[in-house]
Amino acid sequence: MWSGVWRQHKQSKVERVHCFMLEKGPDRGKGYWDGTYGGERYFKCDKNCGVFTPFNRVSSLLPPVHKPSLQSERLELGDRVTCFIDDKFRYGMVLDLLEIGGQCFVQISTVSLFTFVCLFYICIMPQPNTFFIAEGESMDVDTPPEADTDYLYMGLSLNSMVEVTLGEGNTYGIIRWIGKLPDRSETMVGLELDENKGVSDGTFKGQRYFKCPVKRALFVKLSSCRPDSRFQSTSSNHNEKMQPEDTGYTEQVKQLLTGRMKGIQGHCNSCYMDAALFSLFSCSSVLDSMLFKSTTPQDAPIQRTLLNDIVNPLRSNGFVEGRHIMKLRQQLQKHGYSQSFTTDEKDPEEFLSVIMHHILALDPLLKLSAAGKVQESYCYQIFLDQNHRLVLPTVQQLLEHSFHSAGLKLAEVPSCLILQMPRFGKKFKMFDKIIPSLELDVTDLLSEGPQQCMLCGTLAQVECVDCFKDPLFSPTGFKVFCEKCSKQVHSHPQRRSHKPASLEIPKGYVGRKNPHTMIRDKMELFAVLCIETSHYVSFVKYGPNTEDWIFFDSMADRQGEMDGYNIPEVQPCPEVGEYLEMSPSELANQAPRDMKGVAKRLFCDAYMYLYQSTTMCLYR
Repeated sequence: MWSGVWRQHKQSKVERVHCFMLEKGPDRGKGYWDGTYGGERYFKCDKNCGVFTPFNRVSSLLPPVHKPSLQSERLELGDRVTCFIDDKFRYGMVLDLLEIGGQCFVQISTVSLFTFVCLFYICIMPQPNTFFIAEGESMDVDTPPEADTDYLYMGLSLNSMVEVTLGEGNTYGIIRWIGKLPDRSETMVGLELDENKGVSDGTFKGQRYFKCPVKRALFVKLSSCRPDSRFQSTSSNHNEKMQPEDTGYTEQVKQLLTGRMKGIQGHCNSCYMDAALFSLFSCSSVLDSMLFKSTTPQDAPIQRTLLNDIVNPLRSNGFVEGRHIMKLRQQLQKHGYSQSFTTDEKDPEEFLSVIMHHILALDPLLKLSAAGKVQESYCYQIFLDQNHRLVLPTVQQLLEHSFHSAGLKLAEVPSCLILQMPRFGKKFKMFDKIIPSLELDVTDLLSEGPQQCMLCGTLAQVECVDCFKDPLFSPTGFKVFCEKCSKQVHSHPQRRSHKPASLEIPKGYVGRKNPHTMIRDKMELFAVLCIETSHYVSFVKYGPNTEDWIFFDSMADRQGEMDGYNIPEVQPCPEVGEYLEMSPSELANQAPRDMKGVAKRLFCDAYMYLYQSTTMCLYR
């Protein structure tokens, strides 16, 4: 402790700072200055006898004349305060006011240039003329930024999912307000936090800026926020794949999500819902728009449950209790969509249709063009005609053959494509194995847009549906040709009866003969739902490498009997990558019972594939 005499209260560049003179007693010479700080004279004393400290770091050597109270200090939630520690000023904001053991404490957040936020407590006592100052107290905080760095964060906007780092670790929230606060020059944001770590319900100094539950609102600098790392895409940007050396995200997934009691806890036939939600939201943000879009007051509680009780805990803690899923099921049942949502097993597509269409009124994910008319849906069921020649198909081949047999095209590239595999019920599978296509090329599936000749690569002008069935050609890709290649192909006696049809070429490409620079529209696989003996599980692709897979089972184990509970588990399954790198002939010779780990379930039990477009998800 240091003892000294109060000399001056100064409030200019540094707020609420008291100046002290250590000229008498045993603490003489233990200060830092002679009354000058930052080139400005505040008072005069001998060298190393001056100390500057905020008023709330001092208290009287004499017994206080009254019990301290939070109100007497005139501090309010959201006030900006300054601390002076280890020769450095620390700026912060009041997050909480507490009384502990008869003393007043203020919980403060301090913001550094690197946007790390630490929490600490400061004791407040009345301020008579004689004070003591705590010496050598260490607080793990950083210096404030010299300049406003808000423009570094202009990629964030309303409803952006962000994180800030508090003393307890990362805290996540949603930007509900952006603007200027009284007496603040920098751009501020109002966050609705996932947990009760905030200071209000959306008010700041008596003024309401947004509305949220009590203790969920926190006002911080925009520059203190960074994009929620739980939502990072498996690509470093939207046009190029993430480089293999960029391992930060993949390591974070492993640490947060994998292990026992991870993922979503299953309860009472909920596996269809558990697997669907884990697949959609654990490592992908492609459908996050459904969590924030405007909805009716009647359906808003379901949206809040989905966001606050399921998605946010999954991404922040890696675990969702079964009671939250049951709450969602009860809400769906209460709305009358099904009287057995809380007891019976459903199909994932039924659940997704209710949530996306009936509850949240999400725009249809898929727009199909057939005979000049556009059809809309949320997922696509793959059907094949009896003349297909597929034995060990890829998802790419299944989709192309299904579109061919049904005469379908895509009216536009979807942001999310949900594909149901060709099965009959939960037991009969059309194929013993299906090879996952990590990328789905939908360029030739579009009803509008240029296509490349499959032989020479120049602008395609005709398409032949008869050649699509010809075993001479590869089972992958529509058979489109330029005029020259089409004549050569159809000069063969076996193909003279074919009837190629002209393609509609976009006006901008008319006259262009070499579209080698044409950008291909591709979608990335991010999850697969599988079913075996009426139990749903899921595989999630969380990184750029073929081995970056995790396997989720909401009922992997159980503790206890009737009164027990299910133990969910998420485990890495890098063995999947080993089989993905095999040739089709090698994979065909793999006996399912001999396949390593859980890989057999991905290749043999696939029920639903989920793809995302990293480009289109920016706009929808």
